[in-house]
Parts: sequence; C-alpha cells; structure tokens
Amino acid sequence: MKKIFHYMVGDYFLSIGEEDNRISNISISEHEIMTPIDSFIEETPLIRKAYNELHEYFQGKRKEFTVPLLIRGTIFQKKVFEALLTIEYGNTLSYKDIAQQVDSPHGYRAVGNAVNKNPIGIIVPCHRVIGSDGSLVGFASGLKIKQFLLDIEKTHF
Repeated sequence: MKKIFHYMVGDYFLSIGEEDNRISNISISEHEIMTPIDSFIEETPLIRKAYNELHEYFQGKRKEFTVPLLIRGTIFQKKVFEALLTIEYGNTLSYKDIAQQVDSPHGYRAVGNAVNKNPIGIIVPCHRVIGSDGSLVGFASGLKIKQFLLDIEKTHF
C-alpha cells in the first residue's frame, strides 16, 4: 500500500509518497494536494527523511539527496528521468539538450511530455529544464514554483 504525507513549505503544499520502501512521489503546489484513493496518510521514517532533506534543500543547505527512489514510467520516460538526475544543482539544460542526451535529437516534445509526467519532483529535477532560448517553459507545478526552485539554487550555488 502506498503511504503519503502532506506538509506546508512556506506558501506551498508539499506531498511525499512512499512505496516499497522508496520515495515514489513528490509534488509541490500552490493548492492543497489531494491524497490518491489508493494511498493512506502516514508519516513513515523514510517520508520524514525525505522531508528533512527537502527542508534542507529549501534552506539552501542541501544540493544532493540520499533517499532511495522508485522511478516508474515507460522506457523512454525512465531515460528522460535518469537524464534529469544528471543535471547538477544550480545548472539548467534545455529540452533539446535532454533529447540529445536520450538519443532522440528531434524529440523535444516527447521529452517535454516525459518531463511533465515526472512523479518525483525536485529530487528528479525537472525544474532545471528550460527552453532553448533560456526561457522558463512548461512545469507541472506552475512557472511560479519553477522560478522559486531555480532561485533557491541560484542563490546558494
């Protein structure tokens, strides 16, 4: 059974999910996040550890995460998620860069769709993917939160 717990981070709602002793979901939103019907609310030790690491990240004190991840998706999505994990703190790559990295040089849209389905936000840093012209584009949690996360990293880089 999936376990999930919700927190407040400033003005934002943060939800962390665990399945099979690994973090399976992290969402951040300006609006309250609903608990999925197949989950129950429980703050497990692993969820608490993930929250503590994220709290340190929000304070600019953590640049890498240590919690185990359960990365799910299609083969292509998993390739994209693994590519996202290579983007270092304080850096960004374009959708085009990621497309080339996953051997799909013209698959910018496919990369964008995969990035949008990233279930483990922040730790799998989809917020570090920007447009080829350097603009902030596409982010499931909204561009305001994307900018918030990038600002944390820019300030503490």
